[in-house]
Amino acid sequence: MTYHPQAQQLLDVIAESGAPPLTEMTPEEARQVPAIVMQMVGAGPDVAVIGDIEIPGPAGAIPARVYEPVPDPAGTVVYYHGGGWVIGSVDDWDAVCRALAVAAGARLVSVDYRLAPEHRFPAATDDAFAALVWVADQHPDSPIVVAGDSSGGNLAAVSALRAREAGGPDIALQVLVYPVVDCDLTRPSYAEYAGTKLIVNTPEMAWFWDHYAPDEAGRAHPYASPIRASSLDGLPPAYIVIAQHDPLRDEGLAYAAALEAAGVPVAVTRHDDQIHAFFPLVNLLESADRAVAEAGAAIRDAVAARAPDARTGRSGLP
Repeated sequence: MTYHPQAQQLLDVIAESGAPPLTEMTPEEARQVPAIVMQMVGAGPDVAVIGDIEIPGPAGAIPARVYEPVPDPAGTVVYYHGGGWVIGSVDDWDAVCRALAVAAGARLVSVDYRLAPEHRFPAATDDAFAALVWVADQHPDSPIVVAGDSSGGNLAAVSALRAREAGGPDIALQVLVYPVVDCDLTRPSYAEYAGTKLIVNTPEMAWFWDHYAPDEAGRAHPYASPIRASSLDGLPPAYIVIAQHDPLRDEGLAYAAALEAAGVPVAVTRHDDQIHAFFPLVNLLESADRAVAEAGAAIRDAVAARAPDARTGRSGLP
């Protein structure tokens, strides 16, 4: 295996720390891990306006953080952080959300959905979709993008699926960063990284699923495993980021292929020397900085294609 030198250095630091694997932690203990890693990441870029808000949700208010890098930005990104539906917060993902908002030149709303095991499936996806609907209602003239990494990529993909089924909101692009799209842990990449000490390996993915959706039937529902939807026709264009050294690699590639087979425009960006969870590690990993910049450019292009022409009032799309 050939890792990027910076990724290898990070793995070495984690190994030398002597920290136990997630599978030996309680969820409460595991929730301390992202904050430790993000201390290594440091602060993200300055953003003109940042504010914490509450979004009406199915079980009460959903905390969220809004980033506006420029006045009256052309597009709006609804972002869902990773963490296996069990760990992570808007604070933990602050640096990458700042960086993505700046790279995209778009408003970004980072959603602090309910976590498992206190709130099991479908709580997270219900919060994710409620936040999407609310944000779209607040910004009716702004092209909407859904985005997320890992379990957040799952919530972005599921929100796009639910939006299609509900007849809206209209989504310009789904940005899926090494997304969880299937509960099947027998794909070759899961076997490949079953015993490897990564930020997330196969036993730890099983740990996440056990906390989020312990019921096998629930795991197979398209709102948990979107690749199992009866149809992927009519979904918004997708920009999918894949890390080579990642148990989720093969399901991400399979989802890209399934979307393409359904006629959905798909762009896949591969990082062949990177590991799962690299995307939020801006400042720390050059690959993360590049991946965020590339995703931001994809968002800019998607928003520009949807933005009304100043002279005609018509979208740039046919």
